Amino acid sequence: MERGAEESPNAHRGFRLQAPLVDSVSCYCKVDSSLKTVVGARRFVPGSKICIQPDINPRAHKKKNSRRERTRVQPPLLPGLPDDLAIACLIRVPRVEHRKLRLVCKRWHRLLAGNYYYSLRKNLGMAEEWVYVMKRDRDGKISWHAFDPTYQVWLPLPPVPVEYSEARGFGCAVLSGCHLYLFGGEDPLRGSMRRVVFYSARTNKWHPAPSMLRRRHCFGSCVIDNCLYVAGGECEGIQRALRSAEVYDPNRNRWSSVTDMTTGMVPFIGVVYNGKWYLKGLGSHRQVMSESYDPENSSWSPVTDGMVSSWRNPSTTMNGHLYSIDCRDGCKLRVYNEEADSWVKFIDSKLHLGSSRALEAAALIPLNGKLCIIRNNMSISLVDVSNPDKQVESNPNLWENVGGKGPFRTMVTNILSSIAGRSGLKTHIVHCQVLQA
Repeated sequence: MERGAEESPNAHRGFRLQAPLVDSVSCYCKVDSSLKTVVGARRFVPGSKICIQPDINPRAHKKKNSRRERTRVQPPLLPGLPDDLAIACLIRVPRVEHRKLRLVCKRWHRLLAGNYYYSLRKNLGMAEEWVYVMKRDRDGKISWHAFDPTYQVWLPLPPVPVEYSEARGFGCAVLSGCHLYLFGGEDPLRGSMRRVVFYSARTNKWHPAPSMLRRRHCFGSCVIDNCLYVAGGECEGIQRALRSAEVYDPNRNRWSSVTDMTTGMVPFIGVVYNGKWYLKGLGSHRQVMSESYDPENSSWSPVTDGMVSSWRNPSTTMNGHLYSIDCRDGCKLRVYNEEADSWVKFIDSKLHLGSSRALEAAALIPLNGKLCIIRNNMSISLVDVSNPDKQVESNPNLWENVGGKGPFRTMVTNILSSIAGRSGLKTHIVHCQVLQA
């Protein structure tokens, strides 16, 4: 009888009313029965840790409280300092030591794995630029390394995704200053690809990205206003060169089509100059042709001026000027004169080491306000084009060799190697980019 009287009327309906959980740290379940209400329990049992529901899972609040307690008692980033001052100290640690910082503790690992840490470094002008070199070894495999120009050391990187370990004709570009994208290309087994992946210099990991709209390889690519443009190239099964073009917007995280080129082309050189994208390549009948793309009105137009007629690879733009380099017998840096519509010699390195293919310039990229020259033997030189004194003899700091994996050899050594037939390349550079973190 008593048992039946104690049953709730809702028991016959098959469900039980659950009292809401208490928001405060204290709970009031196993209190004395004379304390009829929670108010009374709060008055006589201050600081109680027990739940108001006697049949609730006792582990529920234990987990919740333990998380709160861990948050309250977690150790500081640096003992004796508030976290804001600790972060102000940690962002000044050189980038080459960041891998070690991630191993100190979980809090440091979480700090360096997020965008907040590197955003502070960038906003305060402490971000460092590294050179990332992607090369093809003699066995056809793709490998890559990072070069720290401050400490002049090469650093290992996680291997490229399997799809790109033997791919050919793929594109490489940098978005947001710290994300390196690999896209398209031709796989030896599966043919032309649409696949896109990117590497984050902040997390030191590879991540997937939306695929391109069309399969293609040996195409042209560039970055304008932090958007990635792709045009032309070839596709397995199609005899003619492609005319289609597309653009990837990282903010929308999607690809979209843009105006097709006037004629199909397989570009072998491209650069962004004065807000336009210039391409030079081979047409469907293997004729040399050039076009420019204006992103403002999304239109293509042929180019026949003096800029493209004597245009050579590698080339790049910096501070509004277009530069080209030739290192077949010493390095000669040229600049395009827009008024005269011609290329003029700008700086000569006066360093003649022979015509070995290993010493040919594979890439020319801006780095920390200077032009960075990367050769096929992985040696690196920096040229200060802003210096008013353009003579190497009177200004030794104008042309600086910062070394690299491939040491400089004397001219006699290069000549003897050529005579002995050892001038062939063991590896050759495919792409070079600069990432900031």
